[in-house]
Amino acid sequence: MSVAVRVIPCLDVDAGRVVKGVRFGSLRDAGDPVELARAYGEQGADELTFLDVTASSAGRETMYDLVRRTAEEVFIPLTVGGGVRTVDDVDRLLRAGADKVGINTGAIARPEVIADIADRFGSQVLVLSADVRRAGDGTFEVTTHGGRTGTGIEAVGWCARAEALGAGEILLNSMDADGTKAGFDLELIRAVRAEVSVPVIASGGAGRVADFAPAIHAGADAVLAASVFHYGELTIHEVKEALAADGLPVRMPPQKVSP
Repeated sequence: MSVAVRVIPCLDVDAGRVVKGVRFGSLRDAGDPVELARAYGEQGADELTFLDVTASSAGRETMYDLVRRTAEEVFIPLTVGGGVRTVDDVDRLLRAGADKVGINTGAIARPEVIADIADRFGSQVLVLSADVRRAGDGTFEVTTHGGRTGTGIEAVGWCARAEALGAGEILLNSMDADGTKAGFDLELIRAVRAEVSVPVIASGGAGRVADFAPAIHAGADAVLAASVFHYGELTIHEVKEALAADGLPVRMPPQKVSP
């Protein structure tokens, strides 16, 4: 692997605040999104992801404002998802300052929107956000509404179809592991990597610095985490040091020189 592994903090936003729970339940406040984004940029995060976890029409304008204010403060790529259903939604988010846009439920409802967005803006701006859980027969199923609603869609095939339609990246979130800090779902990562060639972002389950490298070895190109960063349990630098110690390429932030 020669391309640097990306370490991405995820900010789940509800009513203008960052929240985090376990498997999208029992949400608790984690801070101001713009302040956290600025801090992560200073700490050496490679990208940031904002996910509007309620994606209600009433809160939509709040998210646009947050994107604008964050883009003014942070100078690393910003992906925004939640409630994206149309080409116009993507256009508004890009104009507000997003670099990439994630889509989940909107793509499940109308897969053709993936091609519409890719045709208009290019695959590089389109991230398929796949919230995946294990089904009773051992396969993986795509879900909506924070993992609470099953779709009956087999997840690995769905990721491959999304790539064929024009998705430029897969944000692969294990709903079974989300918030548990028990490690990434390596079996899920391997299964999706075997079927897609676009970058895969591993999400769900990070708890220790030792959890990140196995996700990359399983086939992920980037690792995403939330609560371990928000509550100061791990730092971006610690994760990158662990990845580098495992022989993986990372972009280390420049060390500040004391006056």
